[in-house]
Amino acid sequence: MAEKNLPAAEAGGCCRRKETPRSEELQADLQKRLNRVIGQLGGIKTMIDDNRYCGDVLTQLAAAESAVHSISALMLQNHLETCVVEQIRRGNVEVVDEVMQLMKKFSR
Repeated sequence: MAEKNLPAAEAGGCCRRKETPRSEELQADLQKRLNRVIGQLGGIKTMIDDNRYCGDVLTQLAAAESAVHSISALMLQNHLETCVVEQIRRGNVEVVDEVMQLMKKFSR
């Protein structure tokens, strides 16, 4: 099997590459959302540096966490619609185990 389909440890790197590119629309949406979260986190850091009220900081942390969760949901949907479907069509049903592990991570 090609190196890009091996588990990360076997492939000699930390990450694999996606075979089917994400649409330009999805890519732009993800970048926009990530930039917004990065901005939120910068604002939270400033709030902590300024010794702002804990409740206000926690509210902003919850908003950032929610935004990250939304990005994760979009990524999971794209993963299911592309990577997982492609692997199942190739007969690799073990990908279902990977999906179950991913879903456990995001259902906490």
